[in-house]
Amino acid sequence: MDDASQKHDISELIEPRHHRAEIVFGVASFAIALFLLTQIGGQTTWIEGQPWTKQPAFWPVVSIAGMTVFGTLELWFSWRRNASGRGDSIAGEVFEWARAIEYAIWFMAYVFVVPVAGYLPVTLAFCAALTWRLGYRDWRIIVAAMATGAATVILFKAFLSVRIPGGAVYEYLPAALRNFMILYL
Repeated sequence: MDDASQKHDISELIEPRHHRAEIVFGVASFAIALFLLTQIGGQTTWIEGQPWTKQPAFWPVVSIAGMTVFGTLELWFSWRRNASGRGDSIAGEVFEWARAIEYAIWFMAYVFVVPVAGYLPVTLAFCAALTWRLGYRDWRIIVAAMATGAATVILFKAFLSVRIPGGAVYEYLPAALRNFMILYL
């Protein structure tokens, strides 16, 4: 390996690659800041006779002004970086960001299914499903994930006495088992 290629490799390690999709974040943060700035008059109040620093609107104005300044700077610098042609495609990077939404959907599904099927069975099912989704196919890892879920349920319900409503399916269980499931699992 010659010195020129070594220098190029080291510079890639030292200077991170900038993504073109930073412009999307810059535009979004700038647009949100401008929107909030336009709403400040209708959402906050100014009280006559109060010092400027004791006004209810003081800190919201300071924070939104800061958001506007930093949103403008982010937009400016990301535009300059993208003008130089460095980075990845915008669509690919935005798609990578959007992939995180999948896990929010998993969480919302979990929240909606727990009152129907119960905390323990849903936690076990979601631990197994998410472990499978993350690419782990070995049954020992899936069982370990389910054991972790079971330990979490037992810790929260039995030891910490966290009140989580029982599942609607618990109503079909015999009375003693139903009470045990509602109180401890």
